[in-house]
Amino acid sequence: MNKWIPGLDELTGRPGQWRNWGRTASAFPSYVSRPASIEAVVRTIERARERGGTVKALGAGHSFTAISQPRDVALAPDHQSGLVSVDVERKRVTLRAGTRLHELPAILEPYGLAMENLGDIDRQTIAGAVSTGTHGTGLRFGGIATQVVGATVVTGTGAVLTVDEHDPRLQALALGLGALGVLVEVTLQCVDRFVLELVERPVPLARTLDEFGDTVRVQDHYEFFWFPGTEVTLTKTTTRHPGDHPRKPLGGARRFFEDRLIGNGALLAMCEVNRIAPPLAARMVDLATSLTGERTVVDYSTNVYTTERSVRFRETEWAVPLENTMAAFGEVRAAIAASDWDVAFPVEVRTARADDLMVSTASGREVGYIAAHQYVRDAPCDYFAEFERIMIDHGGRPHWGKMHTRTADFFAAAYPRFGEFRALRDVLDPDRVFANDYLDAVLGR
Repeated sequence: MNKWIPGLDELTGRPGQWRNWGRTASAFPSYVSRPASIEAVVRTIERARERGGTVKALGAGHSFTAISQPRDVALAPDHQSGLVSVDVERKRVTLRAGTRLHELPAILEPYGLAMENLGDIDRQTIAGAVSTGTHGTGLRFGGIATQVVGATVVTGTGAVLTVDEHDPRLQALALGLGALGVLVEVTLQCVDRFVLELVERPVPLARTLDEFGDTVRVQDHYEFFWFPGTEVTLTKTTTRHPGDHPRKPLGGARRFFEDRLIGNGALLAMCEVNRIAPPLAARMVDLATSLTGERTVVDYSTNVYTTERSVRFRETEWAVPLENTMAAFGEVRAAIAASDWDVAFPVEVRTARADDLMVSTASGREVGYIAAHQYVRDAPCDYFAEFERIMIDHGGRPHWGKMHTRTADFFAAAYPRFGEFRALRDVLDPDRVFANDYLDAVLGR
């Protein structure tokens, strides 16, 4: 019998329906499994395989692509969270794969540990975050999947496979797109708990672009946001300090006022006004950027990395070779200026170091990430399509969890080890128990 499937934010109102957060994918799975053990995961997969069905692990539904859209059986993460074991001396923790990122501070704090790097949203499960290539920013740091030093998966044949950093298959399984098996446990390499000093300030656009190459080499973490139609950026520069460094956190009331009422509230207002009266929205953006001042926060890393995102949106993001980042961004600016698109959301720019994961967007090269967003209620336009064309021209690879239209032929050319990844898929999931429409498109059948 079907059951309700809780999404990231709400129940959808109809029994059995699954929808992702960005409202870009939905499905009515035939059955919802909520396994509380590895053995229960195995049974779910074996039963689906016996009748020629499929299984898809749902995660938190925060991907904008249909990567976790179930075709048949949906495997929900409800009972798959929490700490399995900890090795304090080696600074490693093993977590159940359904553990949400926002649960990690409470898990790691008693051991004086922290994640080396995080993105700016913490609603995802650890399995979903690593499987789609979720990342933060900083040229000395990789995406979350690069912190994976061990994993246990249930393969498409029902076998339980455990690998560590000495097994070359981890370079596929750490960022496996949900195509190689159901992650049930993940071992992370952590670091000592540390403090981040975040400085947010408005900077003239010309200066930001001119100094980008030097800034990302010097700063621990750096990113900037540009609101189309303006000549200013909001920059976020973050410096790492030891865990005993003096802190200056935002108080609860100030965080609520600045981040929720001012940040999310103002953005929602601009998005709604932009739908009705675009010229007025443009003036609101100009006013907001002119009033933005400098803000400094010094606090434990988990209180600084993430921000609350209550305004629903859709996103496409591409990783281009670092040396192409400013050229690609410049073409995006020019395309927006020459169009009639009403873009209320900012363009975001981040970076990451090169890694050796088979299908990581940063595999084999330092990258600049450029992201475009649209309010979920905006009328369709060709903004994302033109953005994608520009990114492809500059050697870009799309984020696996964010909107794009690329297929297997593109990825075969974009990733030198794509053939290795697909060959391992043939071994671990020969009957395509984990297939769905998205994986059929990006990996082939």
